[in-house]
Amino acid sequence: AGIQISFPQEFFKDYIRSLGVIPSKNNIAVGMIFLPRTNMAAQEICRTIVEKEIINSGNKIYCWRSVPVNLSAIGQKANDNRPEIEQLFLENSKKLNEKEFEKELFILRRKIEKLIPLDVKKDFYICSLSSKSIIYKGMFLAEQIDEFYPDLKHKEFISNFAIFHQRYSTNTFPTWSLAQPFRVLAHNGEINTIQGNINWSVIHEAKMVSDKFGESIKDVFPIIQEGASDSAALDSFYELLLNSGKDLPMIKALTIPEAKNDNQNKKIKDFYEYCYSVLEPWDGPAAIAAYGGDWVIAGMDRNGFRPMRYSIT
Repeated sequence: AGIQISFPQEFFKDYIRSLGVIPSKNNIAVGMIFLPRTNMAAQEICRTIVEKEIINSGNKIYCWRSVPVNLSAIGQKANDNRPEIEQLFLENSKKLNEKEFEKELFILRRKIEKLIPLDVKKDFYICSLSSKSIIYKGMFLAEQIDEFYPDLKHKEFISNFAIFHQRYSTNTFPTWSLAQPFRVLAHNGEINTIQGNINWSVIHEAKMVSDKFGESIKDVFPIIQEGASDSAALDSFYELLLNSGKDLPMIKALTIPEAKNDNQNKKIKDFYEYCYSVLEPWDGPAAIAAYGGDWVIAGMDRNGFRPMRYSIT
């Protein structure tokens, strides 16, 4: 189970102040990071890589925070596989606007992930690195999430949205890192065309250009990382398109389009013809909820095999 909520700036700034440090008046960012827990040498290697890349990017590091957890809330197996869960706080030192800062954090995270040595990569994972949202997740049931993470019960953890996910996984081995939501979406179902989508993404990389990324586009390749689940793979594509300047509803239409039918008016038909010409659909029984930019969306596959309920409050 896991949850993504809007970033509680004042809560974390209060924590930084408690250490005798005055945080920036600008938005700060936090990385929610899973580190190797039992191998201290590997943990130190990961910390060093993370800190070095942040400093190289021109941003200031405030501190690490050991995330408070209640171990009695989870089972023995989850506890045995539990990572070291820490948060890293950094400053928007270059005073970038919100979208530019989020894009820089995305590129920074991808650089870090590619530098982590293969022998410790399975024990390292960045749940989120953002100034807009934060993800708390792990290998436990829905009713355990705020018991395990006392932060979520704090009065300052107020959010104007929440992407929540619980699922018993049948096609991937349960791990802390593969718990959902991912950085943009939470997904229920299967992407049946996943191997084709992965192959197409590799082909697209050779010709991808973006005014938003410039030469930095190469830093985020490969789009889909080796060993990613179908949900994580789709999330990676969403994240790339989101940071290239596309709005979330447009990304949903490109990746999981509606079914063609005779009742659609010409504008809708033309729109989806455009979508089909730009990107291959990610097809299968799928329902998603996603957050990015100014949007929270929910949608399902074109065949309706993963129906959804929603309420407007």
